[in-house]
Amino acid sequence: MSALNPDARVRMLVATWPDDAPRGAIAAFCRTHNVSPSWFHKVRAESKASGAAAAMELGSTRPKNSPAETNAGMVKLALETRAELKRRGFDHGPLSVQAKLRRQGLTPPSRATLARIFARAGVVIPEPKKKPRSAYRRFVYPNPNGCWQIDATEWILANGRKVVVFQLIDDHSRLALASLAASGETSEAAIRVVDLAISRHGVPQKFLSDNGAALNPTRRGHEGALVNHLVSFGVVAITGKPGKPTTQGKNERVHGTLLKYLNTHPIAATLEELQTQLDEFDAYYNTEREHQSLPRMTPQEAWNATAKATPPTPPVVPEQPTELVQRTVTDDGEITVLGTRFKIGKDYNGQQLQITYNATEIAIYDQSGTQILSHPRPPKGTHYVGNNKPRGFMANQTSTKS
Repeated sequence: MSALNPDARVRMLVATWPDDAPRGAIAAFCRTHNVSPSWFHKVRAESKASGAAAAMELGSTRPKNSPAETNAGMVKLALETRAELKRRGFDHGPLSVQAKLRRQGLTPPSRATLARIFARAGVVIPEPKKKPRSAYRRFVYPNPNGCWQIDATEWILANGRKVVVFQLIDDHSRLALASLAASGETSEAAIRVVDLAISRHGVPQKFLSDNGAALNPTRRGHEGALVNHLVSFGVVAITGKPGKPTTQGKNERVHGTLLKYLNTHPIAATLEELQTQLDEFDAYYNTEREHQSLPRMTPQEAWNATAKATPPTPPVVPEQPTELVQRTVTDDGEITVLGTRFKIGKDYNGQQLQITYNATEIAIYDQSGTQILSHPRPPKGTHYVGNNKPRGFMANQTSTKS
């Protein structure tokens, strides 16, 4: 194969080639210096027409026309699509733009071509040292509902109040199963978002979370309300290693996509407004946005493409007999049952109450047999259960609401 750009020494020899060279010398020269005869005669003709100096200049190798060049209309559309995705707070890289154009019925340029278009337009900064996607090892469960992942991230409302957002996703399809705006990272809020997802999509086989107290404190040696709730469905609750958030990397990634979206919209003033924004984001994320870890599919399409994992079998809870005990209400209006203080109210101070309890429920009755309180049996370690009535100064205040 001949060289495309021989060095200056070879070019000089051709430019000053003698007219009286012996027969066969040109063919031998081309073989020796690995150049083509057509290139030799082209340089020789340039030397005769314009002189040796002109023949020494390296001309452009660009073809006169480029039939595969992206037309100006497509370049303009790609830049406009990127700008619109960015304005709406969505991912706007080459793959996202390519997917958007494809779903509009167009044939978009390749990812690499779009990257060059954006770089030439100055809308991106090339990062050649960035770790390539091919360097990552990806693990994914083979079926929807094989494993769910949950995590929470902080957000601040317009009045400066700090709240949290729970995001629950399916490991296989990346489907946003449910999102919840809550006042804090509590097990009660976590159970709410899990129950919402179960009502929509069924019960998963496994459930991955971090080791937070509201999610899964098992590694800390404590029981968790969410874990107990999951176990009642037969779900296996698992956690990542402490201090290793990459185990929940899929959740961390969707957090970033969500926060980018929220940052381009008006800041919500209330939890209700924030929940509306979360629902709008989930709808777009699930049904319009092709996920880059999926083969040209949205999470909803990936969810629909494969049969769901077989739901787990709930454990059989042996029946336990109902126990009956008596307790006297203290001066603080409380009784203690199974290590948990229950607020009854000072109206019952000094009275002896009847308490029945089993594995799931506690019921409290006064001396005449009227039920005062019924409550699910608290998880082990619960210290106090209130009666949902105001305490202290507020207990004696009269409402001003009409």
